Amino acid sequence: MTDESLMEAVKHGNLQQVSVLFERHHKAIFNFLAKMAMDRELAEDLTQNVFLRLIKYRNSYQEGKRFQSWLYQVARNVFSDHYQLNKKMYSKGMDVEKLKDTLADTNEFHDQTEREVLLHQSLALLAHEDRELLVLTRFEQMKYEDVAAVMETTVANIKVKVHRAIGRLRQHYFELEKTN
Repeated sequence: MTDESLMEAVKHGNLQQVSVLFERHHKAIFNFLAKMAMDRELAEDLTQNVFLRLIKYRNSYQEGKRFQSWLYQVARNVFSDHYQLNKKMYSKGMDVEKLKDTLADTNEFHDQTEREVLLHQSLALLAHEDRELLVLTRFEQMKYEDVAAVMETTVANIKVKVHRAIGRLRQHYFELEKTN
């Protein structure tokens, strides 16, 4: 069954199908939220919230729309709500030194080269919207069309924003490289 047909079943009350959708998408949603929050434990909690919202707001899913785009919109909303509730934590930007420790705690990041660490630190320094665009297009490898659907804008707008975000990422990267 396609994701869209599973979601239609969920929408019509077959909540057992949520487990199939969870199995198919929880890793990608977790990775997206982990890169956005730069905190793996928080990403685990937020991922659970995404799937709880999937159930709660299942009637907002529109037939004929791509499920993946809708799910990422839910994930964006969950992260945005968390971000709004915890503005003080994010107002000063992410602590780049703590970020290195957080990333190093997981097996996935043990073998990172210095360049990869600098890249993640540079990503943490970006504004929320820039980081989100780069995570979706570069790390999650979503097509510009899908990202445009998630962000409810045009493909041309996404291309321009991604280009600018890459420029800012590059600037942060080289600044960090000089200091290390």
